Amino acid sequence: MLEASKRASAVQPFLVMDMMRQAATLEAGGANIIHMEVGQPSGGPPVRVIKAAQAALQKERLGYVDALGLLPLRERIARHYKETYNVDVSPQRIIVTTGSSAAFVLAFTGCFDRGQKIGLATPGYPAYRNILAATDLDVVEIPTRAETRWAPGVEDVKGRGLDGLLVASPANPTGTMLAPQDLASLLKACKQEGVRFISDEIYHELTWQEQGGQEQATALQFDPDAVVINSFSKYYCMTGWRVGWMVVPENMIRPLECLSQNLYISTPAISQYAALAAFEAREELDQRKAVYAQNREFLMNELPRIGIDKFTPVDGAFYIYADVSKFTNDSLDFTSRMVKEAGVATTTGLDFDPKEGNRHIRMSFAGSPQEMREAVKRLKVWL
Repeated sequence: MLEASKRASAVQPFLVMDMMRQAATLEAGGANIIHMEVGQPSGGPPVRVIKAAQAALQKERLGYVDALGLLPLRERIARHYKETYNVDVSPQRIIVTTGSSAAFVLAFTGCFDRGQKIGLATPGYPAYRNILAATDLDVVEIPTRAETRWAPGVEDVKGRGLDGLLVASPANPTGTMLAPQDLASLLKACKQEGVRFISDEIYHELTWQEQGGQEQATALQFDPDAVVINSFSKYYCMTGWRVGWMVVPENMIRPLECLSQNLYISTPAISQYAALAAFEAREELDQRKAVYAQNREFLMNELPRIGIDKFTPVDGAFYIYADVSKFTNDSLDFTSRMVKEAGVATTTGLDFDPKEGNRHIRMSFAGSPQEMREAVKRLKVWL
């Protein structure tokens, strides 16, 4: 039997998906599991999104559409940048993608050539590293620490021979953000070094400056040539609809359009019509955000009382990245036992940091307040 390619074989598993499968197997056997493993908003999409999709089913052809995306959606995204950040972005620079995942594939293949070096902060979202490996690009790990809020700095850019730097703010798994002035300094350093900057902003709008977190800023405020990636999955609660977007410099539009035409043809039309309505659903979405804020405050107060007391304050997103080294030096085994014995599913830090992640777990607080209280109750007994 012929083997898989070396490129495919080098891609590591996304361990959170393995945990989802383990939890689902336990549930099929009758277990009650509290899901804190996956970064997925609870409750499904807003009512306006559902109604827009139903209307599109009745009125629209829902065939192939422009590879760059429906023009009304691109225009609405451009308006979003003006309303939210006071940044003028031409709709022509916006590409609608099949989730942010497709945007990363387009960015990596469209911006870099085989063997070029891309800097990634560690810990970080594992799919970055794995997509880069699958596209024959070299990952340069930039270790970060809790003391520096898990963020890369200017000193991590200079003299490293990087061709690109990818930064997420808010970050997954840590929830930390770069202050606007630090983001501006990092972009300036990249410009001086000839390093292309890719900004993952999929957790924008899920920020907690009211509770002491950093202010939200887009890379486009400081460098119009930055490649910015965002998604309707997180704040807009549309994970399964697989629709995201990217903002690119003008000279990248046509090359990325050609890539998109050949790789994906177009993002599903029904998802794009639904996403257009998501911008008008802020009242409902902000109500959900208020629940996340309540969960965040509860966990940050209660986890230390049960012994999980080492984590960085969360500026954005809906994750706590906790040091559990007082309990284990094998967080993969720790999370596996936790879901089986306590009925709480979390994610091993090895997903985000292959070297030091054995001492950490990621906990999502995107569920209900009742689930968060029950999770803490179960973990208190289990620990």
